[in-house]
Amino acid sequence: MVKCMFLCLLCHLCCCSAGLRRGQSADRGQAGPLYRVEGSPLSISCSVSGLPPLPDGRNNFEFRVKKPSKPNLVSHVISTESSDFAYAAYGQRVKAGEIMVEHVDQNSVLFKILRLEKTDEGEYECAVINTRGTFYGTYSAMTTVKGRPNLHNFVSMSPASLTQTEGDSVDFTCEVSSNTVQHTHLSFAWFLGANTEAAGRPLISMDKDFRLIPGPGFEERYKAGLIRLDKIGEVTYKLKMSHLELSDQGALYCEAQEWIQDPDRTWYSIAKKAAEKTILTVLSDSESLVVTVSVPQSNLQEGQRLTVSCAVDTQNLKEKFFSLAWLRGGVELARVGPTGVLTVGPDYSSREREGELRAARIGERDYSLILQPVRTSDQGAYVCRAWPEERSSTGDFTQGAYQDSAPHAVAISATESGLQVEMANNKSVKEGNKLELSCRVSGVTGQLSVTWQRQSASNPSFSDLIRLDQDGVMAKAEGSLDVSVRALRPAPDLFSLELEEATQADDGVYQCVVSEWKTNNKASSQVATSTVSVTSLVSLTGRYNQAAEGQEVELICRVKGLSLPRTLTWSIRRDSPTPDTILTLYSSGAISWFGDQQQRYQLKIENKNPQQNEMWYHLIIKSASKSEAGKYQCSVSVVLEQAPRKLSPSNELAVSVERPKSDLILTMAPSIRANTNADIELKCSVSSSLLMSRYAVTWLLGKQAENKMIVRSDQDAFLTFGPEVEPSLRQRLSVTRTEGPSFILTIRNARSSDIGVYMCEVVQWQLDTSQQWHQFPLSPKAHSDDVELTCSLFSEVNNTEFNISTAQSLTIPCTISAQSSHRSEFQITWLWQKDNGTKQRPLFTAYRNSTLQYWSGKNDEQLRFNHPLPNQFILTMPTPSPADSGMYFCEVEEWVPTPSRGWRKVGVETSGYVTAHVYMEGKKIVVDSKYTEQPFVGVTFLLLLVILLLVLRICRGNNLGKKKEATLWTENHQLNPKD
Repeated sequence: MVKCMFLCLLCHLCCCSAGLRRGQSADRGQAGPLYRVEGSPLSISCSVSGLPPLPDGRNNFEFRVKKPSKPNLVSHVISTESSDFAYAAYGQRVKAGEIMVEHVDQNSVLFKILRLEKTDEGEYECAVINTRGTFYGTYSAMTTVKGRPNLHNFVSMSPASLTQTEGDSVDFTCEVSSNTVQHTHLSFAWFLGANTEAAGRPLISMDKDFRLIPGPGFEERYKAGLIRLDKIGEVTYKLKMSHLELSDQGALYCEAQEWIQDPDRTWYSIAKKAAEKTILTVLSDSESLVVTVSVPQSNLQEGQRLTVSCAVDTQNLKEKFFSLAWLRGGVELARVGPTGVLTVGPDYSSREREGELRAARIGERDYSLILQPVRTSDQGAYVCRAWPEERSSTGDFTQGAYQDSAPHAVAISATESGLQVEMANNKSVKEGNKLELSCRVSGVTGQLSVTWQRQSASNPSFSDLIRLDQDGVMAKAEGSLDVSVRALRPAPDLFSLELEEATQADDGVYQCVVSEWKTNNKASSQVATSTVSVTSLVSLTGRYNQAAEGQEVELICRVKGLSLPRTLTWSIRRDSPTPDTILTLYSSGAISWFGDQQQRYQLKIENKNPQQNEMWYHLIIKSASKSEAGKYQCSVSVVLEQAPRKLSPSNELAVSVERPKSDLILTMAPSIRANTNADIELKCSVSSSLLMSRYAVTWLLGKQAENKMIVRSDQDAFLTFGPEVEPSLRQRLSVTRTEGPSFILTIRNARSSDIGVYMCEVVQWQLDTSQQWHQFPLSPKAHSDDVELTCSLFSEVNNTEFNISTAQSLTIPCTISAQSSHRSEFQITWLWQKDNGTKQRPLFTAYRNSTLQYWSGKNDEQLRFNHPLPNQFILTMPTPSPADSGMYFCEVEEWVPTPSRGWRKVGVETSGYVTAHVYMEGKKIVVDSKYTEQPFVGVTFLLLLVILLLVLRICRGNNLGKKKEATLWTENHQLNPKD
């Protein structure tokens, strides 16, 4: 075969050679030279056209190279036909996969050098091996590949690590240069990685055509001018990031690629290099915020001046807003907002109004708090707390995370002032009477002022009531409209507080704050407290306020110490916030009932203690029901100075009424087994001590782990069948109620589909005292065992006997005339007994799984088993002997599958027996002719078959005519109710 070479050198873009004749092969090659950097990959594509196709479909190619140092020497590089084609200089690299050639299609390949070396320079040829036997011409093209070292210089002008604050601006600089002689372009990009190991995502880049492209996720910030890339001079690239975000934290680096344009005008990346990474840490405003506290004098005496100074420091402080607060023991004293507005805590509001507390911002970073005169209660650890505030375009502020200073302890000792203040510890007053509190002072050396404060149950901090200054001017608390409160100084050493008519709202702790003044400065202050309790004239108690339905409940409204005529009202609040009035008792003795309340309540009045004007008003619930449950309250009003006046209502008293609990007990009869076509009665008995009850009964049938409703009889005896109950079954179902009460489900003409576990579910309804029916929660179901339907396997027939010779075979048939289910399986055992007084011995057993068992030394030659019909089993003795004479019968076990228990033995029955007399052939004996003559053996078998058919008919007739019949298989199980 003639072998010709077609040489061609082709790259990614190809141009056709001119002057080709039709039918000749054509090679297309790329013009050179190709410049590549050492260490970069090289790929050259090679293809041929104009050749007829080969039988195997592919052309083979060979690559050679001529080195510049030896232009006349051709070195073999690689071939698609032979693995031994390469010279030693390239063999190792070919085996290592560093040099390879891959078929692109049948007429083209791609030649690759994964990592270019300096010695790979030269002129490369691609040869197509011709195996066709016909010469088509020779064409070749040469491409020169020139390798050069990587001459890039890359310098990062940014530090190795940098820490900035959220919102700051930062610049990064990189310098890149190249000593390439050829014309090249650079592309440049900045990357941001999660850490130093992970590859970064592009932040912003400039491609080889000098276009700026923002990275994914940074487009909006680029459009807003927050991210910029600028070229400064010939070699410097600067990245500017404004308004840093927390997500900008990570490893930042720059990367450059050099591109060269091949002669076919395509651009090729010849080098890529990345600079060292800069670790950028971005702190949140709260992390960069530093708060300090200073106290010029930490040990003070009472009455002196305390100054607590705070300072905040962070980057770009002038551009930011802050809120700052002073705290002592975790309690906020005062706060200066981002716009300089002062707010004072509730415990210090009165001191701020009196000029004892002042706070303000005194510089860009400095804040000051002044307490004068300082009190011993002001000592403790002081902390400055600052919050960064972000201002929106609408002027609203958003508060960031706070930063605390270190605590600074302040100690305050008492002065030598002899000022002392005393009050009675406790004070009790009746509602409506005047409340008077006295505050006695001693050791006074200057002018005095007093402030009365109160702490109520609804307000845990003290609030000002009224003030009497050192000049004797009385001033009520801001916003107070109470005209009945007065502050007096009846004596130089005595201050008093008066409230004209005490109410329940006046309960609480009262505080007398006495301050001593010297030359318009408060020198010292002393405090005394007293607990005041206002006794209500009206109180409410109850007897048996937690009652069962139908019981009597008694509530007592006690009115004590009131001598004026009064109007009393009883009310109840149920679910709504507005109470409902039950009755009103007027001072004239008239009673006004609301609605039908008089039918359920009674009112009784008792003069309990005439000397103390104590009256008891009894509200009696005669027969409590759920409608009387709620929160009761009594209220009293009087006429004072010709004007009606309501006293504080009594406390609320809750009355709960519990319905009787159901003691319902359900029982069902033990498991039932009945013949098919018989009637089945399932009885569910109910036991309860509650009278006036009705019952809703639901019958369910459990099959295959699923309970479905059969029929429901509601409390009005209305029947509803289950949705899955077929019409044929509905006609066979009935539900009746008997004394007890008991509920009976009757299934007429029972079928095999009625087998399963039956349950009764009972809901008890009870008539309450308000003649309303209500239901108790669902009672547990009462379960029965499986309901199984059977028919006697053998009818009661007369036992038979016959004579047979040893020359005849002895056949003992066992035919099953009825069964519980069409899925039943049977185990048959034949037994033999010499006569009535001897022991029964098994002969043969056929198990359910078709296993056969021979007994009494018998084998398969002496006994033969046959199962011609599903309900017929036959045992045959081919050669009986006189010793085999005796009584024969069979015992049958019936097994049926159940959903919960698998295969279950449902019964065992024994057939009637036949007596066989076996005599020797030829021996004359006196026997009935129908057993001794051979022609009558068939007649005997036919008679037996007729008898069995009659048995089957009798069995079915009995099932149709009987409603309930005990069988051999009846089982009794005690029912255990299930929760």
